[in-house]
Amino acid sequence: MEKEIVIHADRLTKQFGNFTAVDRISFDVARGEVFGFLGANGAGKTTAMRMLCGLSRPTSGTGTVAGYDIARQHEKIKRNIGYMSQKFSLYEDLKVWENIRLYAGIYGMKDAEIARKTDELLERLDFTRERNTMVKALPLGWKQKLAFSVSIFHDPAIVFLDEPTGGVDPYTRRQFWEMIYEAADRGITVFVTTHYMDEAEYCDRVSIMVDGRIDALDTPRSLKAQFGVHSMEEVFQALARKAERTE
Repeated sequence: MEKEIVIHADRLTKQFGNFTAVDRISFDVARGEVFGFLGANGAGKTTAMRMLCGLSRPTSGTGTVAGYDIARQHEKIKRNIGYMSQKFSLYEDLKVWENIRLYAGIYGMKDAEIARKTDELLERLDFTRERNTMVKALPLGWKQKLAFSVSIFHDPAIVFLDEPTGGVDPYTRRQFWEMIYEAADRGITVFVTTHYMDEAEYCDRVSIMVDGRIDALDTPRSLKAQFGVHSMEEVFQALARKAERTE
């Protein structure tokens, strides 16, 4: 059966004056796929992600996210995606339940649904006793799990994760990836950037950007075979050595 494509990029380009940050990248991502989007500093991955999220207009090329045109339908894209950045994106001076309600309201969810799903989420995370805790009082790993849960609270078609496990311990990182797999099993497409090459091994497919271009795109197993190496770290280093620019 043919897979449903939920992210499509065709020669997507972003220029700032004479500088080409993203240079004619093309790829597709299927529903429920865990897609790793890698690149060294300055490779252009953040700029590319901003275009896909409807936050930056492409200079040329085309793309769709959740069926909506990235150049013309920004608001519809924002309603159908979740987003989590490396910097904790919830409000530290609000309680756990207040953060959940705030973001659910932004995504247009009804009060009754918010209340029901909040109780379910807190129980699933074993956060019931932390319902009225200020977010700033939570350990970093708990904050990251809560932020991810809130980013998919409205059941988006796609969630964009920008280095979501930065700074957390290995055990929490493993727990976080279990949550990613659970989301993918529910049909949510996960588009993730990471600096941890062991995490690249957990992705269904991985693309690696160098100087604004996608220089490699395949499964981790196929990429390692292609480069004749034993780890994604070695694949990444082989490509990163070609880079001519840094941020």
